[in-house]
Amino acid sequence: MRKLHIGIAAAAAAGLFSVVTVHAQGGPADPSKATGGTYKSDPFHTQVLFTYTHFGLTHNMGLASGATGTLTIDPKMPDDAKLSIDVPISSIHTTIDALDKEFQGPMFFDAAKFPTAHFESAKVTVNGTKAKIDGNLTIHGVTKPAEIDATLLSVGSNPMSKKETIAFEGTATIDRTQFGVGAFAPMVSAKVELIITAAFEK
Repeated sequence: MRKLHIGIAAAAAAGLFSVVTVHAQGGPADPSKATGGTYKSDPFHTQVLFTYTHFGLTHNMGLASGATGTLTIDPKMPDDAKLSIDVPISSIHTTIDALDKEFQGPMFFDAAKFPTAHFESAKVTVNGTKAKIDGNLTIHGVTKPAEIDATLLSVGSNPMSKKETIAFEGTATIDRTQFGVGAFAPMVSAKVELIITAAFEK
């Protein structure tokens, strides 16, 4: 149930960090300032916001956080970038305790049996600060193709940790019924929009 903003989701702290970093650099994100290598996701500033339509009346949402994974890049060959990320299902939070338990239970994601959602890139197509990330998304033990439209937010040093950081936003749409998580569809929409805010530290 989601829309992908990989640069990943819309978190106030991540957003604030991104704005501070961009302003510190004095302008828009500059991909050329990134150094090559493997970066680890910052679990405190990598989040996925998911939105879905409930009974055709409201657009409800939830948040998943605590992501772990890696981003490997070479600024000279940006299309060779590799992304691998896991998001713990147990982190799903909707502000409604009963709904959180329902989402994490057997009716939906079954976190006890399938503890993470996993995305692995297969092809990256870069155009300036934009990128299309084609890959495979695994939810509930089912793997399907997925596409993330990503935007580079910032490249710079985290003022707290001093670590070199790359931050992105991304969006995507998935059909939850394809992953065996189809309870109450279509009354609760099968289509889920994802908004992702992601930070990676070297």
